Amino acid sequence: MKINWYPGHMAKTERMMEANIKQVDAIVELLDARIPRASRNPQLDELVGGRPRLIALNRSDLADGEATKQWVDYYKTLGSQVIVLDCKSGQGTNQFSGAVRRLLADKIAARTARGQVGRPVRIMIVGVPNVGKSSLINRVAGGIRAKVENRPGVTRGKQWIRVGDGVELLDTPGILWPKIEDEQTGLLLAFTGAIGSNALDEETLAYHLMIMLKERYPQALLARYKLDVSGIDDVDLLEALARKRGMLASGGIPDLERAVNLIITEFRNGLLGRMTLEDVGCGDFDAPCEDKEDAI
Repeated sequence: MKINWYPGHMAKTERMMEANIKQVDAIVELLDARIPRASRNPQLDELVGGRPRLIALNRSDLADGEATKQWVDYYKTLGSQVIVLDCKSGQGTNQFSGAVRRLLADKIAARTARGQVGRPVRIMIVGVPNVGKSSLINRVAGGIRAKVENRPGVTRGKQWIRVGDGVELLDTPGILWPKIEDEQTGLLLAFTGAIGSNALDEETLAYHLMIMLKERYPQALLARYKLDVSGIDDVDLLEALARKRGMLASGGIPDLERAVNLIITEFRNGLLGRMTLEDVGCGDFDAPCEDKEDAI
Protein backbone atom coordinates (compact mmCIF):
# COMPACT_ATOMS: atom_id res chain seq x y z
CA MET A 1 0.00 0.00 0.00
CA LYS A 2 1.33 3.41 -1.00
CA ILE A 3 -0.36 6.60 0.16
CA ASN A 4 0.15 9.65 -2.02
CA TRP A 5 -1.72 12.28 -0.01
CA TYR A 6 0.34 15.39 -0.62
CA PRO A 7 -1.87 18.45 -1.24
CA GLY A 8 -0.31 21.35 -3.09
CA HIS A 9 0.07 23.45 0.03
CA MET A 10 2.49 20.87 1.46
CA ALA A 11 4.96 21.42 -1.37
CA LYS A 12 4.59 25.16 -0.73
CA THR A 13 5.22 24.54 2.98
CA GLU A 14 8.42 22.67 2.25
CA ARG A 15 9.70 25.57 0.16
CA MET A 16 8.65 28.01 2.87
CA MET A 17 10.50 26.04 5.53
CA GLU A 18 13.65 26.00 3.40
CA ALA A 19 13.38 29.76 2.87
CA ASN A 20 12.89 30.56 6.57
CA ILE A 21 15.22 28.06 8.21
CA LYS A 22 18.08 30.58 8.37
CA GLN A 23 15.87 32.92 10.42
CA VAL A 24 15.29 30.45 13.26
CA ASP A 25 17.51 29.40 16.13
CA ALA A 26 15.96 26.00 16.82
CA ILE A 27 13.28 23.53 15.76
CA VAL A 28 10.46 22.11 17.86
CA GLU A 29 9.39 18.80 16.36
CA LEU A 30 5.88 18.04 17.56
CA LEU A 31 5.04 14.32 17.52
CA ASP A 32 1.90 12.35 18.30
CA ALA A 33 2.62 10.41 21.50
CA ARG A 34 0.47 7.54 20.22
CA ILE A 35 2.75 7.07 17.20
CA PRO A 36 6.10 8.64 18.13
CA ARG A 37 8.01 7.07 15.24
CA ALA A 38 5.42 7.20 12.46
CA SER A 39 4.71 10.89 13.10
CA ARG A 40 8.34 11.85 12.43
CA ASN A 41 8.98 13.25 8.97
CA PRO A 42 11.97 11.42 7.41
CA GLN A 43 12.76 14.51 5.31
CA LEU A 44 13.10 16.77 8.32
CA ASP A 45 16.82 16.25 8.93
CA GLU A 46 17.55 17.43 5.40
CA LEU A 47 15.14 20.35 5.67
CA VAL A 48 16.33 21.79 9.00
CA GLY A 49 20.01 20.93 8.85
CA GLY A 50 21.94 20.82 12.11
CA ARG A 51 19.86 23.28 14.10
CA PRO A 52 19.09 22.37 17.73
CA ARG A 53 15.89 20.39 18.02
CA LEU A 54 13.39 19.83 20.82
CA ILE A 55 11.06 16.84 20.58
CA ALA A 56 7.59 17.45 22.02
CA LEU A 57 5.28 14.47 22.46
CA ASN A 58 1.76 15.83 22.20
CA ARG A 59 -1.61 14.13 22.79
CA SER A 60 -0.15 12.45 25.85
CA ASP A 61 -3.68 12.31 27.29
CA LEU A 62 -4.56 9.80 24.55
CA ALA A 63 -1.36 7.75 24.79
CA ASP A 64 -0.41 4.92 27.15
CA GLY A 65 1.45 6.64 29.99
CA GLU A 66 4.02 3.88 30.53
CA ALA A 67 4.75 3.71 26.80
CA THR A 68 5.26 7.48 26.71
CA LYS A 69 7.87 7.22 29.48
CA GLN A 70 9.69 4.58 27.45
CA TRP A 71 9.66 6.81 24.35
CA VAL A 72 10.98 9.76 26.34
CA ASP A 73 13.86 7.64 27.64
CA TYR A 74 14.47 6.31 24.14
CA TYR A 75 14.79 9.72 22.51
CA LYS A 76 16.97 10.94 25.37
CA THR A 77 19.38 8.07 24.72
CA LEU A 78 19.69 9.46 21.19
CA GLY A 79 20.74 12.80 22.66
CA SER A 80 17.44 14.60 22.14
CA GLN A 81 15.73 16.94 24.56
CA VAL A 82 12.13 15.83 25.10
CA ILE A 83 9.02 17.23 26.73
CA VAL A 84 5.57 15.64 27.08
CA LEU A 85 2.46 17.71 26.39
CA ASP A 86 -1.28 17.67 26.27
CA CYS A 87 -2.03 20.87 24.41
CA LYS A 88 -5.77 20.32 24.72
CA SER A 89 -5.73 20.69 28.52
CA GLY A 90 -2.48 22.64 28.66
CA GLN A 91 -0.70 20.02 30.77
CA GLY A 92 3.05 20.25 30.29
CA THR A 93 2.97 23.40 28.15
CA ASN A 94 4.47 25.41 31.03
CA GLN A 95 7.69 23.46 30.37
CA PHE A 96 7.99 24.85 26.87
CA SER A 97 9.82 28.16 27.32
CA GLY A 98 12.26 26.68 29.84
CA ALA A 99 13.03 23.74 27.56
CA VAL A 100 13.68 26.11 24.64
CA ARG A 101 16.00 28.23 26.76
CA ARG A 102 17.94 25.18 27.93
CA LEU A 103 18.23 24.02 24.35
CA LEU A 104 19.66 27.40 23.32
CA ALA A 105 21.54 28.25 26.52
CA ASP A 106 24.90 28.65 24.76
CA LYS A 107 23.47 30.89 22.03
CA ILE A 108 21.59 33.05 24.53
CA ALA A 109 24.75 33.41 26.65
CA ALA A 110 26.79 34.38 23.57
CA ARG A 111 24.24 37.04 22.60
CA THR A 112 24.23 38.41 26.12
CA ALA A 113 28.02 38.62 26.05
CA ARG A 114 27.77 40.67 22.84
CA GLY A 115 25.28 43.02 24.44
CA GLN A 116 22.29 41.68 22.56
CA VAL A 117 20.12 41.51 25.65
CA GLY A 118 16.43 41.04 24.91
CA ARG A 119 16.87 39.75 21.39
CA PRO A 120 14.21 37.03 21.03
CA VAL A 121 15.05 33.48 20.12
CA ARG A 122 13.09 32.30 17.10
CA ILE A 123 11.64 28.81 16.97
CA MET A 124 10.06 26.94 14.07
CA ILE A 125 7.26 24.53 15.02
CA VAL A 126 7.06 21.55 12.67
CA GLY A 127 5.02 18.36 12.55
CA VAL A 128 2.64 16.25 10.54
CA PRO A 129 -0.91 17.57 9.95
CA ASN A 130 -3.36 17.60 12.84
CA VAL A 131 -0.71 16.95 15.48
CA GLY A 132 -1.52 20.08 17.49
CA LYS A 133 0.99 22.75 16.41
CA SER A 134 -1.49 25.61 16.52
CA SER A 135 -2.89 24.39 19.86
CA LEU A 136 0.63 24.41 21.31
CA ILE A 137 1.22 27.97 20.13
CA ASN A 138 -2.10 29.14 21.55
CA ARG A 139 -1.28 27.57 24.91
CA VAL A 140 2.19 29.04 25.28
CA ALA A 141 1.02 32.40 23.90
CA GLY A 142 -1.78 32.55 26.45
CA GLY A 143 -4.56 33.07 23.93
CA ILE A 144 -5.92 32.12 20.53
CA ARG A 145 -3.28 33.30 18.08
CA ALA A 146 -3.36 30.43 15.57
CA LYS A 147 -6.35 28.82 13.91
CA VAL A 148 -7.22 25.39 15.31
CA GLU A 149 -9.42 22.70 13.80
CA ASN A 150 -9.57 18.93 14.22
CA ARG A 151 -8.66 18.12 10.64
CA PRO A 152 -5.42 18.24 8.64
CA GLY A 153 -4.59 21.14 6.37
CA VAL A 154 -6.07 24.07 8.35
CA THR A 155 -2.89 26.12 8.75
CA ARG A 156 -1.89 27.23 5.24
CA GLY A 157 0.64 30.04 5.72
CA LYS A 158 3.43 30.95 8.10
CA GLN A 159 2.71 32.94 11.26
CA TRP A 160 5.33 34.58 13.53
CA ILE A 161 3.90 34.74 17.04
CA ARG A 162 5.50 36.39 20.09
CA VAL A 163 4.85 34.24 23.15
CA GLY A 164 6.64 36.24 25.82
CA ASP A 165 9.89 35.50 27.68
CA GLY A 166 11.84 36.54 24.58
CA VAL A 167 10.56 33.70 22.39
CA GLU A 168 9.01 33.99 18.93
CA LEU A 169 7.39 31.00 17.26
CA LEU A 170 6.92 30.31 13.57
CA ASP A 171 3.82 28.20 13.02
CA THR A 172 3.99 26.18 9.82
CA PRO A 173 1.36 24.11 8.04
CA GLY A 174 1.53 20.39 8.70
CA ILE A 175 3.74 18.59 6.26
CA LEU A 176 3.92 14.96 5.22
CA TRP A 177 6.26 13.51 2.62
CA PRO A 178 5.31 12.88 -1.02
CA LYS A 179 5.15 9.07 -0.87
CA ILE A 180 4.43 7.08 2.27
CA GLU A 181 5.59 3.69 1.05
CA ASP A 182 5.69 1.84 4.36
CA GLU A 183 2.22 0.39 4.94
CA GLN A 184 2.37 0.45 8.74
CA THR A 185 3.46 4.09 8.82
CA GLY A 186 0.67 5.05 6.45
CA LEU A 187 -1.93 3.22 8.50
CA LEU A 188 -0.78 4.74 11.78
CA LEU A 189 -0.91 8.25 10.33
CA ALA A 190 -4.37 7.55 8.97
CA PHE A 191 -5.61 6.08 12.28
CA THR A 192 -4.74 9.30 14.10
CA GLY A 193 -6.11 11.64 11.42
CA ALA A 194 -2.84 13.02 10.08
CA ILE A 195 -3.83 11.93 6.58
CA GLY A 196 -7.02 13.23 5.00
CA SER A 197 -10.03 10.94 4.84
CA ASN A 198 -9.93 10.93 1.04
CA ALA A 199 -6.53 9.22 0.96
CA LEU A 200 -7.66 5.79 2.12
CA ASP A 201 -10.95 3.92 2.05
CA GLU A 202 -12.39 4.21 5.58
CA GLU A 203 -13.64 0.64 5.71
CA THR A 204 -10.12 -0.57 4.92
CA LEU A 205 -8.78 1.77 7.59
CA ALA A 206 -11.27 0.55 10.21
CA TYR A 207 -10.53 -3.08 9.30
CA HIS A 208 -6.82 -2.59 10.01
CA LEU A 209 -7.53 -0.56 13.15
CA MET A 210 -9.71 -3.34 14.56
CA ILE A 211 -6.93 -5.87 13.91
CA MET A 212 -4.39 -3.69 15.70
CA LEU A 213 -6.69 -3.14 18.67
CA LYS A 214 -7.39 -6.87 18.83
CA GLU A 215 -3.64 -7.51 19.05
CA ARG A 216 -2.67 -4.67 21.39
CA TYR A 217 -5.73 -3.66 23.41
CA PRO A 218 -8.36 -6.43 23.33
CA GLN A 219 -9.49 -5.53 26.85
CA ALA A 220 -10.39 -2.04 25.66
CA LEU A 221 -12.77 -3.50 23.09
CA LEU A 222 -14.28 -5.72 25.76
CA ALA A 223 -14.70 -2.84 28.20
CA ARG A 224 -16.12 -0.37 25.69
CA TYR A 225 -18.27 -2.62 23.50
CA LYS A 226 -18.56 -5.86 25.51
CA LEU A 227 -16.88 -7.42 22.48
CA ASP A 228 -14.65 -10.43 23.18
CA VAL A 229 -12.42 -10.57 20.10
CA SER A 230 -10.34 -13.57 21.17
CA GLY A 231 -12.25 -16.04 19.03
CA ILE A 232 -13.20 -13.76 16.13
CA ASP A 233 -11.42 -13.94 12.77
CA ASP A 234 -9.87 -10.66 11.66
CA VAL A 235 -12.14 -10.40 8.62
CA ASP A 236 -15.22 -10.61 10.87
CA LEU A 237 -14.26 -7.99 13.45
CA LEU A 238 -16.21 -5.08 11.98
CA GLU A 239 -19.29 -7.23 11.48
CA ALA A 240 -19.04 -8.46 15.08
CA LEU A 241 -18.79 -4.87 16.31
CA ALA A 242 -21.86 -3.85 14.31
CA ARG A 243 -23.88 -6.75 15.69
CA LYS A 244 -22.76 -6.12 19.27
CA ARG A 245 -23.85 -2.49 19.04
CA GLY A 246 -27.13 -3.28 17.29
CA MET A 247 -26.06 -1.57 14.09
CA LEU A 248 -28.20 -3.53 11.67
CA ALA A 249 -29.72 -2.63 8.34
CA SER A 250 -32.94 -4.11 6.97
CA GLY A 251 -32.96 -7.88 7.06
CA GLY A 252 -30.60 -7.92 10.03
CA ILE A 253 -27.54 -7.23 7.89
CA PRO A 254 -24.66 -5.57 9.83
CA ASP A 255 -24.36 -1.89 8.99
CA LEU A 256 -20.62 -1.73 8.40
CA GLU A 257 -20.65 1.96 7.54
CA ARG A 258 -21.88 2.84 11.03
CA ALA A 259 -19.41 0.44 12.64
CA VAL A 260 -16.55 1.98 10.63
CA ASN A 261 -17.48 5.48 11.74
CA LEU A 262 -17.85 4.34 15.36
CA ILE A 263 -14.46 2.70 15.76
CA ILE A 264 -12.49 5.41 13.96
CA THR A 265 -14.20 8.28 15.77
CA GLU A 266 -14.04 6.73 19.23
CA PHE A 267 -10.39 5.76 18.83
CA ARG A 268 -9.42 9.27 17.75
CA ASN A 269 -11.37 10.84 20.59
CA GLY A 270 -9.79 8.58 23.21
CA LEU A 271 -13.04 6.92 24.19
CA LEU A 272 -11.40 3.47 24.04
CA GLY A 273 -8.80 4.49 26.60
CA ARG A 274 -5.16 5.58 26.41
CA MET A 275 -3.31 3.73 23.67
CA THR A 276 0.12 3.79 22.05
CA LEU A 277 0.44 1.95 18.75
CA GLU A 278 4.24 1.73 18.47
CA ASP A 279 6.81 0.12 20.75
CA VAL A 280 10.36 1.22 21.47
CA GLY A 281 13.10 -1.20 20.54
CA CYS A 282 13.94 -1.07 16.85
CA GLY A 283 16.87 1.30 16.60
CA ASP A 284 16.81 5.01 15.99
CA PHE A 285 14.77 7.01 13.52
CA ASP A 286 17.39 6.81 10.79
CA ALA A 287 17.64 3.01 11.12
CA PRO A 288 14.02 1.79 11.12
CA CYS A 289 12.98 -1.70 12.13
CA GLU A 290 13.65 -4.43 9.62
CA ASP A 291 10.62 -6.30 10.91
CA LYS A 292 7.96 -3.66 11.45
CA GLU A 293 5.46 -6.20 12.74
CA ASP A 294 7.67 -6.80 15.77
CA ALA A 295 7.52 -3.08 16.60
CA ILE A 296 3.93 -2.20 15.81
